Amino acid sequence: MTTELVVETDYENCRNDVNDVCFVCSLPYIHFERQGISPAEPVAAPVLQGDRYSGRPIYFSDVIVRVDSDIRSFADLRGRSWAYNEPLSHSGYGIARYHLLSLGETSGYFSEVIEAGFHETAIRMVSDGLVDGSAIDSQVLAIELRDHPDLSESIRTIDTLGPSTIQPVAVSKRFDRQSRRTIRRVLTGLYQVDGFRAILDHGLVDRFVGVGPGGLRRHQGDGRGL
Repeated sequence: MTTELVVETDYENCRNDVNDVCFVCSLPYIHFERQGISPAEPVAAPVLQGDRYSGRPIYFSDVIVRVDSDIRSFADLRGRSWAYNEPLSHSGYGIARYHLLSLGETSGYFSEVIEAGFHETAIRMVSDGLVDGSAIDSQVLAIELRDHPDLSESIRTIDTLGPSTIQPVAVSKRFDRQSRRTIRRVLTGLYQVDGFRAILDHGLVDRFVGVGPGGLRRHQGDGRGL
């Protein structure tokens, strides 16, 4: 099928069911469900490469600071500046709020909080010394460090939040159930298709597994379902 990749800058097209297949953060999906808006159904989710993921569709939020900072732990970030990517991101925003709540901190923990717009921007704000810390999606951080190895000389990880269930691929409910199942079957079988292994490796993805609104689904085609 002929396809077009669209990089959205907000969630209105998700809300209005404009796109057919979406890789969407879990937090807005949950917000839509709570509002009675259910335009798409999760069908698959990536399993990332690396021992820390234990073969499960999870990810982490790595807390980074400048390499020469005196900050050694999350507790040292009290009274410091903080950048996040955007307020409907679980990896950069929601989990940091959850972590602060678990510590009994409900206001005024950071001296300044700045919306960066993207994880990549937040990483460079820390690297350039514009802010003291940020929580970064572990997959995004790993790819940025791979593609820009000089960043490893200017930032370091002091803490890890998570694990969290990773963002799913969701298919519009305008497609019938069989079509949604077909898309799930294609995604979960990609790792076995000649030529796609290198593409998955480039994204640090081991494979996709089937998921649904209630969690993981067993994929009957590959014997590696969870």
